[in-house]
Amino acid sequence: MNHAIQGVHCAAATPVTADGAPNLPAFVAHCHALLAEGCHGLALLGTTGEANSFGRDQRIALVEAAIAGGVPAGTLLPGTSAPSVEDTVALTAHAVSAGAKGCLLLPPYYYKEVSDEGLYRFYARVIEGVGDDRLRIVLYHIPQVSLIPISHELIARLMAGFPGIVTGIKDSSGDLANMIAMAARFPGLGVLAGADPLMLPLLRAGGAGCITAAANLRADALRLVWDGWNDPARQDAVAAAQARISDWRALSNSHALLATIKTMLARRHDDPGWLNLMAPLVELTTAERDSVWAAMARLGG
Repeated sequence: MNHAIQGVHCAAATPVTADGAPNLPAFVAHCHALLAEGCHGLALLGTTGEANSFGRDQRIALVEAAIAGGVPAGTLLPGTSAPSVEDTVALTAHAVSAGAKGCLLLPPYYYKEVSDEGLYRFYARVIEGVGDDRLRIVLYHIPQVSLIPISHELIARLMAGFPGIVTGIKDSSGDLANMIAMAARFPGLGVLAGADPLMLPLLRAGGAGCITAAANLRADALRLVWDGWNDPARQDAVAAAQARISDWRALSNSHALLATIKTMLARRHDDPGWLNLMAPLVELTTAERDSVWAAMARLGG
C-alpha cells in the first residue's frame, strides 16, 4: 500500500484545566508519548480531542504548542472543521502553513439533511479559500454524531475536482462493509478505520490504517498489527496484539467514551488533571472510575 496518509494515528485526547483551558504542557507530553509508543501521526482536535468545545484561538494554540514543544509538524493531522467556511479556512490554512501532514475535515455539522451539492460547495470553498497545493484533506465520516453522512458519490466528485488534495477518509461509522467498499472503489483514497479492532480487517482489504481513540492507550499494539499484518511469520504476535486491542477498546466503551478515555489516561499518566472534560461532557462517577481502573489493572496496563 502507498497512500498519502497512512499508518497508525491516534485520535489524541486533550488535557484541560479545571476551568476549561487546554493544558498545553500536558498535551505536548502526551503527544511525545504517543509517538514514542509507535504512532505514525497524531489526529489532534477530533471527536476524542473535544475539538468542537474549543474556540478557534484555542485550537490554533494547541497546534502551535505541539510544534513549539518539539512534536514534528509532519506528524500532525488536526481536525480543522467548523460549521462556517470562514472558520474552517482559517483553521485549515493555519495547519497547512505550520507544516501539518494533513487536515481532518468533518462536514458542516449544524444543518441536517443537506444535499451532496451543498457539501461539495462547502468543501470546495474551503479548499479554494486555503489556496495551497500543500493541503491534504482526510474527510471525516461519523454519521452517528454529525448526522451528515459522506456518500461515495461525494467522494468521487471531490477526488475528481481536487486530485491530490482529497486524499483520505476516516470512517467512524463502525460499518466495515462501507470501508471495504470505499477501498475497492477508490484505490487512491486512504481509508482509515475509526474503530481500533477494524484496522486489521481493513488493511487486508486495502485500507490505509486507522485514526482511533484507544490508540491513546494501546498505540504499541496497533503498531505491532500495522508492522506485521502481512508477514506470515508474525501472525501469532498480530493475533495477540489484535486481542489486546479489542480488550482495551471494549473497556473504553464500557461507559461514556471520552470520559472513559480520560479516566484511563489519568491512571496511565498518574495525573488526576486528565479527569477534566470540557462542558457539556462530565466525568465518570467514582464507582465507574474505580471499575475502569480495576479493569486496567486486570488487563495489565
